[in-house]
Amino acid sequence: MAALPGAPALEPYVMPQFLIGTPGMGELLVILFIVVLVFGASRLPQLGEGVGKAIRNLKRGLNENDDIDVTPTSKQVEEGATAARDEVAEADLVDR
Repeated sequence: MAALPGAPALEPYVMPQFLIGTPGMGELLVILFIVVLVFGASRLPQLGEGVGKAIRNLKRGLNENDDIDVTPTSKQVEEGATAARDEVAEADLVDR
């Protein structure tokens, strides 16, 4: 695409490098200060415990085998069929 005569050439936008990266020590301290203000110092151990449990459960869920055997055994099928038959036999008939 050619620029129009007399129009300035447009440069592509480049995002400044200072916006990208990991937070430094100063930013982490500001975040910690805000968290202490919002939740209070007495609730911080409870928050840490909750986050730790959540991470542990997530790791356990990712590492567990997802294959669950849902096929019923023959004894369970027979018991279920017998219970259903008994319920039907005991049901009250309604005359219409």
